[in-house]
Amino acid sequence: MTDRRPGLDPAVAEVRLAVRRALTGLQQGSTVVVALSGGADSLALAVATAFEAAKLGLRAASLTVDHGLQDGSTDAAAAAAAKAEALGLEARVVRVEVGAAGGPEAAAREARYRALAEAARAIGATAILTGHTLDDQAETVLLGLARGAGATSLQGMAEASVLEGVRMLRPLLGVRRATTRAACTAEGIEPWDDPHNSEPRFARVRVRETVLPTLEAQLGPGIAEALARTAAQLREDAEAFDEMIDETIEDIVEHAEAGISVSAAALAANPAALRNRIIRHVVASEFHESLTRTQTLEVARLATDWSGQGPIDLPGCRARRVGGRIEFSARV
Repeated sequence: MTDRRPGLDPAVAEVRLAVRRALTGLQQGSTVVVALSGGADSLALAVATAFEAAKLGLRAASLTVDHGLQDGSTDAAAAAAAKAEALGLEARVVRVEVGAAGGPEAAAREARYRALAEAARAIGATAILTGHTLDDQAETVLLGLARGAGATSLQGMAEASVLEGVRMLRPLLGVRRATTRAACTAEGIEPWDDPHNSEPRFARVRVRETVLPTLEAQLGPGIAEALARTAAQLREDAEAFDEMIDETIEDIVEHAEAGISVSAAALAANPAALRNRIIRHVVASEFHESLTRTQTLEVARLATDWSGQGPIDLPGCRARRVGGRIEFSARV
């Protein structure tokens, strides 16, 4: 299905259709917030949301986060808000303090998402919309591969998720970055180009400017689409595994003193992929910590290769074999 009205630019039609699909089903009268940086992706999203939300009986607002990380950021944020207001959106700008934990990219993202969630709750918004594109998805998968990350990271970004109790929608995950820029041109709106998006000190920029173009030059076009398809397939697999874990875990997990325990025999009887996911799930849900693959495999050996080895120190907890069970207890 495409919007084929005479004179409608194909890029504009593609972006509008993606937004329409994301918004369809939301209750009339509810509010959505567009995360607007002023760049081509978020600006194309804002233009399409203003158009489609009105047709669907939704109220649309925008939030621009000023990270304060570069000269002129306040002016850039104000310019983005002005463009949103011209589109009929209720525009807000929030200045945030960016920490240092996890590196500049991760710290800025955490501050931005926190501000988005707070703003959405403040105005009673049903959903937050972000302008992540297919290219962003491909970059995320490549970065995960470079880190040796597991399937959870390689799934990339979901079209719909939850951020601090608020729905987060990413309508443009199937849309190329070139299309959003073309849509802005067709709409007569000039996007802001963030200087940080050309800074090679950031890993994502190196992937965008060098790695992906090199892969396409050497292997042929379609690499970004292939990476995005891989992410989608891994998310489908993960959903299936999650259902299996939910069905399995009730029968093999028991509460223990200062923690939780899992049947060693039941763990050993499961396929490695499911066994390892159960271990990670138990630690994440009970102690709010993530395990590396090496740590996960060491815990699994308590079930599959038990030879009297001692307790294993893990992030936030300790695992040990006690009779026929593996106990996870908080580290004192």
